Amino acid sequence: MPSNKRLERLTQRAAQLIAPENDEQGVQLSSESAQRDDEGAQASPAVQVPAELPILPLRGLVVYPQTAMPLNIGQRRSVRLVDDAVSGDRLIGLFASRNPELETPEPDDIYTIGTMAAILRLFRASDGTIRLLVQGLARIRIEEYTQHEPFLRARVTHIPELVEETNEVEALRRMVADQFSKLAELVPSIPRDLVSSMVSSMDALQLVYAIATYIRLSLESYQRILELDSVSEKLRLLLEILSKEIKVLEISRQIQSQAQSEIERMQRDHYLREQLKAIQRELGESDEQFAEVEQFRERIAAAGLPEEALREAQRELDRMARLPIASAEYGVIRTYLDWITSLPWTKRTEDNLNIRHARQVLEADHYGLKDVKERILEFLAVRRLRAERYGNANLSGEGNGARRDRQGAILCFVGPPGVGKTSLGASIARAMERKFTRMSLGGVRDEAEIRGFRRTYIGAMPGRIIQTLRRVETRNPVIMLDEIDKLGRDFRGDPSAALLEVLDPEQNHEFRDHYLDVPFDLSEVLFITTANELDPIPPPLRDRMEIITLSGYTEQEKLQIASRYLVPRQIRENGLRPSEIQFTQDALQTLIRDYTREAGVRNLERAIGSVVRKVATRIAEGEVKRVRVTPAAVRKMLGKPRFGYGEELASRTELPGVAIGLSVTAFGGDVLFVEATHMPGGKGFQYTGQLGEVMQESARAAFSYVRAHSSDLGVSPDYFEKHDIHLHVPAGAVPKDGPSAGITMVTALASLMTGRTVKHNVAMTGEITLRGKVLPVGGVKDKVLAAHRFGVDTVILPKRNQPDLDDLPDDVRQALTFVLVDDVKEVLEAALSPKSDE
Repeated sequence: MPSNKRLERLTQRAAQLIAPENDEQGVQLSSESAQRDDEGAQASPAVQVPAELPILPLRGLVVYPQTAMPLNIGQRRSVRLVDDAVSGDRLIGLFASRNPELETPEPDDIYTIGTMAAILRLFRASDGTIRLLVQGLARIRIEEYTQHEPFLRARVTHIPELVEETNEVEALRRMVADQFSKLAELVPSIPRDLVSSMVSSMDALQLVYAIATYIRLSLESYQRILELDSVSEKLRLLLEILSKEIKVLEISRQIQSQAQSEIERMQRDHYLREQLKAIQRELGESDEQFAEVEQFRERIAAAGLPEEALREAQRELDRMARLPIASAEYGVIRTYLDWITSLPWTKRTEDNLNIRHARQVLEADHYGLKDVKERILEFLAVRRLRAERYGNANLSGEGNGARRDRQGAILCFVGPPGVGKTSLGASIARAMERKFTRMSLGGVRDEAEIRGFRRTYIGAMPGRIIQTLRRVETRNPVIMLDEIDKLGRDFRGDPSAALLEVLDPEQNHEFRDHYLDVPFDLSEVLFITTANELDPIPPPLRDRMEIITLSGYTEQEKLQIASRYLVPRQIRENGLRPSEIQFTQDALQTLIRDYTREAGVRNLERAIGSVVRKVATRIAEGEVKRVRVTPAAVRKMLGKPRFGYGEELASRTELPGVAIGLSVTAFGGDVLFVEATHMPGGKGFQYTGQLGEVMQESARAAFSYVRAHSSDLGVSPDYFEKHDIHLHVPAGAVPKDGPSAGITMVTALASLMTGRTVKHNVAMTGEITLRGKVLPVGGVKDKVLAAHRFGVDTVILPKRNQPDLDDLPDDVRQALTFVLVDDVKEVLEAALSPKSDE
């Protein structure tokens, strides 16, 4: 048991926690209840507990017997309780609140087991609060509350402590003392003299309460220690708590030590690195980081950056110079500076503005394509005149008003596959002596592919536009954006929306890539896009481009292209000499008519290549030294013809109910067959062939017209009462739509009902109305070229499409007969065989 002197020392130490330096209002209270001798402290049953005590609820705190504790009292009812207790025996009951957040706990919110304590010292502060020093005396239990206002009072009973004097208790006491000594070494705030005094002289029960007062526990653990009756159980619980706390503190110290070691290592590295820099400066040398920073400083100065980009680059360089070289941010900044200094901010190639030279290059590389060649020559002519008349300063793009003068051009080549759209871009670059690069946009779905990724992402990179400019090392290349109609879109964004800024001459002088985050001038770039169809391209994007349509080639143009370009290229690629193989014009014509049927020349080149490889095999085996390719040789090497020139048209139209129409697809113009048949039934009409909504409406309009004019056609009045009509457009797996097959459907239905066949050499296109008027349609050039390709010699067109005939090549206009019509009656008169042929 502790002596009275040691108890007084503990009481004085606790009193220092609540008393200010000048304790003018402090009151020292002395009482027999506070001056306990050793005997009284040894036997808890000897403590006299009143039958009724005022109850002071505590928030987040448990006061144990035989311990002194400072308390702060601020609530009005608690102050009233203290005043009442001080005027009496100065004894109060201290009970913990179950919920520390409650300001005024009710009886149900208070634990039933607590501590009777004596008020040893009291100090009234100027703000009305009271600071107390209390001494725990004994455990008590609330039996019944007798008063609720102005403060709580209750009947209480004394709960004696069960103190076992056994070897097990002594062993537990020593183990707890050892664990507490270890804990005190890990917690500097626990006084060492207090630890020594507690460990050496306190009995088991006092040790439990003293240690529980000084360690950090949960409210439930504090209360459990108080509620346990047996000292041995208290010791075991406290031993378990101390063991866990020591483990947590050891792990925390280990983590803190590791963190401190890492900080010290970084500080040491930084200090040594700074010393090394100072030594190297004295010696006139430089370290790796300093050298790299200076290298980037020179590159920034030489890059010719605009003002905003220069400020950003210098800011990032200053950050880089302050960072350690091992920092992750250092690598990010280094990559950024490498990109921004590698771009061609001021580098450009000089345009060759010689119009004659450009014309020669374009003519040498491509046959035909008159419109495209003229547009490129116009672009060069304008550049040349501006340079000659206004000087090179006018080519910088500065305008006189709100709008800038446009420098580049955005062209869009639209046409079927194989007509030379992509190769034409390379020829344009060669004619202008600019660098050429190609970007395929087919399948691109991420907006970041165009604009780049923000630097906040790991592994961020600029978009493909900036990457392309860095690769070609010039700010005015020819960039071909291939297959722009094949762009996709998904949750990552819409690439076509990102292209709006790239392909807008009014905006692209300040194109801002997400990675660079500084404007780059794209106005001098000549953008050329290619597409097979215009419909998939969004209207805002389509509006920013100059559309140039490339129609399919005629047979004569294919002959010229094959002779001038395709045959010589295949001879070179397959290792032959020009003297070892010769194609006749008839052989090339056979390849065009019997083995290919396309708007372009891609399949034609494949067919020529197949023939050349077979000849190369024979020459390599020593069978022949020179081969002349004739139509017979072509058929022998390539086998049976794949297409019949004109025979298919005659065989398919030999029966009534079949008419030949013309259509336009992504692969160019094509011939479209419309078939009609009847069967016994009553007023039924159906159509098949995967027709779109517009084409279905054309079919119904055609049927309605024929029924309305059945008497004019000589059809029996009861024909529709006895027959079901079926209209079919073959190639059912291919979707079809559009109004231009209207007159073809009318002709097929009229042929079926009248029994008059449709002339096999006649093809047609045009939209109809219910009144029988023929309306103009689009794609006339491609449709007429398809008719010429299939061997048709007569084409029926709406009269209002007559101006479109001027776009046709001369040889096609001379080879075909055009029938221009305003009414369906004119169509039927030109398309159906005479009645005498029935």
